[in-house]
Amino acid sequence: MRDLVHIIEFENLLQEAGNDLVRQAKEEGKRALGYTCNFMPEVLLDIPGCFSVRLRAPRSTSPDIATYYMTNRTCMYGRCLLERAMEGGFNFLDAEMATETCTVTCRFQEHLQRMDVIQNPDFFCEFTDVPFKKNENSVDHYARQLQAHVLDKLSEHFGIDTSDEALMKAIEEHNELCRLIREIGEYRKLDNPTITGREFQIIQLITQVCPKYLIMDKLRDIAEQLKTREPDEKPSWRCKVVLAGSEEDDPDFTKLIEECGALVVADRHCYGSLPGREDIVVKEGETPLYAIARHYLEHSQCPRFMEQHVMRERKAYLADLAKEYKADGIVIAQMKFCEYWSYERTIDTIVLNRDYGIPVCSIEKEYVNNAVGQLRTRFQAFVESIELKKLAQEQKASGGEA
Repeated sequence: MRDLVHIIEFENLLQEAGNDLVRQAKEEGKRALGYTCNFMPEVLLDIPGCFSVRLRAPRSTSPDIATYYMTNRTCMYGRCLLERAMEGGFNFLDAEMATETCTVTCRFQEHLQRMDVIQNPDFFCEFTDVPFKKNENSVDHYARQLQAHVLDKLSEHFGIDTSDEALMKAIEEHNELCRLIREIGEYRKLDNPTITGREFQIIQLITQVCPKYLIMDKLRDIAEQLKTREPDEKPSWRCKVVLAGSEEDDPDFTKLIEECGALVVADRHCYGSLPGREDIVVKEGETPLYAIARHYLEHSQCPRFMEQHVMRERKAYLADLAKEYKADGIVIAQMKFCEYWSYERTIDTIVLNRDYGIPVCSIEKEYVNNAVGQLRTRFQAFVESIELKKLAQEQKASGGEA
């Protein structure tokens, strides 16, 4: 297939956190607000006068200095973020809007709060507590936390308008972006998809790390091109998979999976769109802030929710994704030392195969991917196992008809 319009430009923008569009927005007087977790609603950080940047550490090597502060027995994602901050890669940030969710990213953000790491006189770091349950009391608590630790702080520090009208405008713009991403993602459901997993991941990442008002026209161009884009006459893939797991912000990891013959057709991981790109609906009688809090709790598939029925719902959600996107298997990739996903990956590996009959490839990896050869072998073997399973099913069906 021919390259998607803007895709090379997007790849280049992903090479650094403070990319050209971030610098442009800063020059226009916008405030750059960093975050690391989906429980910090990006829609709140995209309120007029601000823009959100989900933090990444592209092109990282060994995080030696950060390891001194955080030890080598913590997730490399958090350590690479701290290393990048110490290198000056996040000095464009005006604030870091932290959440008390993942332990290691909490530690990273505590270092930003307590140490003079970000060389920006306006910089501050503020923590929001996120509930562990999805009930009415949890939504109330979450909304109060977001008011106190996000909206009030933006108003206090930068004079940002945080009125209901400003929030409604942010929601409308957020929903428009979500609709575009869903439209683009629909092409992954085709029998022969006209967009690769790597291409879609690049597009999804761009929506998280760049000012949205500067990329909307480019997303519309991509959506328009996909209406007429023709797939390769002979598909390069041998099976389709869902990619699930923890922080996955490296398109080259998805490229590796696809080079082994498995087309990634759905992205249920921390940086993915499933869930994450659903419209925020403000119900009658709700304030915009309450609607945002409810939305992010209700739609989350994060493993930090540990009630049994919620855990079972997550397995069913993954199985439903595999069916909806016509996937032959699921790759579950967990960052080494990730507290929540280490349990989730273990359970998923057993349950999805045993209860739903879905082949699972279970991977533990580092943020800096130095084990390409080993992973390639694992993925190739997984693809071959799916092909053998299909062949056995075809032979059984053929024998039954005879």
